[in-house]
Amino acid sequence: MLRIAGGIYHVDLGHEILECALRGRLKLGNRRVTTGDRVLVERLPDGGCRIAKLLPRTRVLSRRAAAGPREQVIVANVDRLAAVFSVARPAPDLRLLDRFLALAELNDLPAFLIVNKMDLAEGPASASPRDSSLDVYSDAGYPVVWTSAHREEGIDELREKLTGHATVLAGPSGVGKTSLLNLLLPDEELRVREVSRRHGRGRHTTVSSTFYRLPGGGYVADTPGLQYLALWKVSPDELAGAFPEFRPALGGCRFNDCRHLEEPECAVRSLVRSGEASEGRYLSYVALLEESQEAQW
Repeated sequence: MLRIAGGIYHVDLGHEILECALRGRLKLGNRRVTTGDRVLVERLPDGGCRIAKLLPRTRVLSRRAAAGPREQVIVANVDRLAAVFSVARPAPDLRLLDRFLALAELNDLPAFLIVNKMDLAEGPASASPRDSSLDVYSDAGYPVVWTSAHREEGIDELREKLTGHATVLAGPSGVGKTSLLNLLLPDEELRVREVSRRHGRGRHTTVSSTFYRLPGGGYVADTPGLQYLALWKVSPDELAGAFPEFRPALGGCRFNDCRHLEEPECAVRSLVRSGEASEGRYLSYVALLEESQEAQW
């Protein structure tokens, strides 16, 4: 399923893209057809088609619905997550980045970073064109692709990394996801909006999740500017394992049920104190732990 617009479901068959309706009974229940779903379609006598069956999903990414503690599926059946951030306008939100990466780990999704707008980092006020605050992510094992959509730099490396996979792009508004997609998908002519100069935040350009077929093979899923992704059905015991740099210490704490907060002889906190793990990443873990404890699941 590439996208859903105006009640029309755009289904990619490989050799053609069909615009299908949805069989009525599939609209019932909690599971609804969403972008990325694999479906069976049936041809109709009048030349149209409709979705006859929703096939099982391998995984989903979701966020909390606006009304009540419900899960809203954003995209299904992706095999990687690319966290897209910019070096400036807006500055990287490391707490949000840590949330995306933790979500990827908990869903067994390999993840990497795309750091865009490198042209804004180059200037006399910059000690380095590459933001050193992001070094902790490469140290933790996450590949980083540095790009400038404005100067069309890093695009070949990004294209090579995306080809052959179904990758979801996750990041705040205004970081340049749409500009990058315009370079990767020149025939799409996606709409771009500027970042608000007053608030330093981007405005939403993408209004619904969309799968795009890459010319060299594979898909990329663009999602609305996600400021919040809920950690649904996540045990707090699993959360520390979603931070790869903490894993060598897991099982080494004095208490088997250690939450790595104030407990004595905590191996994870020892890593942080010694500088082997990032204090900023640890604080993100604490914030996500508090959320997972409070969530109703």
